[in-house]
Amino acid sequence: MDYFLVTHSPNIRYLCGFTGSAGALLVSGGGSVFFTDGRYTSQAREQVQGASVQIEKRSPVMAAAGWLQGKRSAKRLGIEADHLTVASEARLRSLLPKPWRLVPLSGTVARQRIIKDAAEIELVRQAVNLGSSLFPSLIKTIRPGVPETTVAAKLEYAARQAGAEGMSFDTIVAAGPRSALPHGRASAAPIPRHGFVVLDFGVILAGYCSDMTRTVAVGSPSAVERGWYDAVLDTQLAGIEAFRPGVTAGDVDLASRKVLKRSKLAKYFTHSTGHGVGLEIHESPRLAAGETTVLEPGMVLTIEPGVYIPGRGGVRIEDMILVTKTGCEILTPTTKDLITIPRSA
Repeated sequence: MDYFLVTHSPNIRYLCGFTGSAGALLVSGGGSVFFTDGRYTSQAREQVQGASVQIEKRSPVMAAAGWLQGKRSAKRLGIEADHLTVASEARLRSLLPKPWRLVPLSGTVARQRIIKDAAEIELVRQAVNLGSSLFPSLIKTIRPGVPETTVAAKLEYAARQAGAEGMSFDTIVAAGPRSALPHGRASAAPIPRHGFVVLDFGVILAGYCSDMTRTVAVGSPSAVERGWYDAVLDTQLAGIEAFRPGVTAGDVDLASRKVLKRSKLAKYFTHSTGHGVGLEIHESPRLAAGETTVLEPGMVLTIEPGVYIPGRGGVRIEDMILVTKTGCEILTPTTKDLITIPRSA
């Protein structure tokens, strides 16, 4: 490439530090240029490192194209094919002289972000600890008859009070039969007097995300329900046991699923075992069948197996895990013992 145009906000932040919502970064061997508009004049000059700053009236992508028009000797522009819209690509082609060629690239910066350095790991750790610190008070809000949205609202308010920039994703509070929905965002449904409640949430701190899931029970779980919980916990622990440098992401997924098969619940595990977390809540690599990425020190991923039985309920348990030189470190400090909330509460 003569130049590489970075347009995805998390990648821009990773490369030059800018946290605003409008920007484009042109990277080259001879130096980098960052483009934004007048709303971000002060912010860009304060935050951007390793690149000169251009304040433009046009959109950042179009401003970059205009700047490139003067580079007569350059011919190849790399673009983030995963993130640049078809309309923006067409506009780029129309603005650049004919000798220019757009070269689609996929995952170029994402692959750099997979391995976290010591400073990033510390930021992730702080986000995880902040999220986990909210769990004890979260449990106190779960009572029969309380709407799921109320539980989520109190959690999110507490997160902001504790210093979170925001939530990593829409908080999941799924109770009773709704706990069988893997992504059951909090609804107006009241917490029932019996059944599981899946709580999946995360916070953003200094740009880095956390992610955790715990499942609690309202009322005493039946022997069958307790069996679901124990099977998921055993599955999660098996994944953690397999999680170390040198193994593939697919190996970890397989290790988890083997355990669940013994409980004859494997068909109710309908998503991947985990995913990377960092500046985005879902990053590479995925822990899934056939994934060949080899785990290396500095990677941070979730391990989150679940069982979801339609019409009856579900269980998921999720921790964030750091790959170390000798194995792994469980970052999430929250207990995984099944917590039972009295139905008369």
